[in-house]
Amino acid sequence: MLDWDDLRIVLAVARAGGIGGAAGTLGVNQSTVFRRLNALEESLGVRLFERLPGGYRATPAGEDMVGTAERMEEEVLSLARSLTGRDERLCGHLRVTASESLAHRPLVRHLAAFRAAHPGITLEVIVDNRTLALSRRESDIALRATRPAEGDLYGRKLADVAWTVYGAPAYLDRAGSPAAPEDLADHALVGWDAGSPPLKAAEWLRALAPDTAVVYRANSTLNQATACAAGLGLAVLPCFLGDAEPGLERVFAPIPALTRELWLVTHQDLKRTARVRAFLDVVGNGLARDRALFEGTGHRPLDRVDAGARRHT
Repeated sequence: MLDWDDLRIVLAVARAGGIGGAAGTLGVNQSTVFRRLNALEESLGVRLFERLPGGYRATPAGEDMVGTAERMEEEVLSLARSLTGRDERLCGHLRVTASESLAHRPLVRHLAAFRAAHPGITLEVIVDNRTLALSRRESDIALRATRPAEGDLYGRKLADVAWTVYGAPAYLDRAGSPAAPEDLADHALVGWDAGSPPLKAAEWLRALAPDTAVVYRANSTLNQATACAAGLGLAVLPCFLGDAEPGLERVFAPIPALTRELWLVTHQDLKRTARVRAFLDVVGNGLARDRALFEGTGHRPLDRVDAGARRHT
């Protein structure tokens, strides 16, 4: 007789494409997954996965079992979300996901206010630029750069997020400041590596400057800001990150073509939960009040002559 633990193992192996990834997802060691999967196949008398050099691939029988497991998982998760949504206690655990740059400064101040107001709620922050699956409870709340497309998600837009080009004062004194974005091709640039996810700012920079102009690459916007402040080159950064860095100056005003959005997203079933409602009130409203920070409207760009005079006095 199959049980849910058997189906969870099959589902995890199928999603991960192997034993190692499945073990990490399930929180067990690889030998346990290997042993359980082999025992399941032996008891059923059928091979569920082909063992290939590049990983595990489901057989037709395995695909049937994966489909059943997915349907059962959705039923279990739906029940869990429904029950959680009725929870009126301001205590328990709350998992939040946010990008590295957002979690670095803007978010933590409001998380501190949330903890002060609701000390019974424990926070777990997953710093990840990927879009985690809220329907599978990979996170309870997500701060995202795009409107949620899934119909079972609730989203609230908090602000637009402005981006522009920044440079370190030492670099700008040495190399000069570009008069227009087209001049970036003549400067040393800090950019994204080839493995980074598609990003509007990366595409914009790639269209203006050749690859040879990029002297430093990183898959972390926060690391790019640090490299830019060290004088390695000019970088395209969100204003809430670049304006807060004392070692950086704006080169241009916010660039409209690079504007993104900030959304607070949760599952419709969890929106009624007391601790999620509290988070929406404290953190959501707090971030919304920071609209000028995100939109870059509360910043006065330094004049290059005045800035240089101040630095040398």
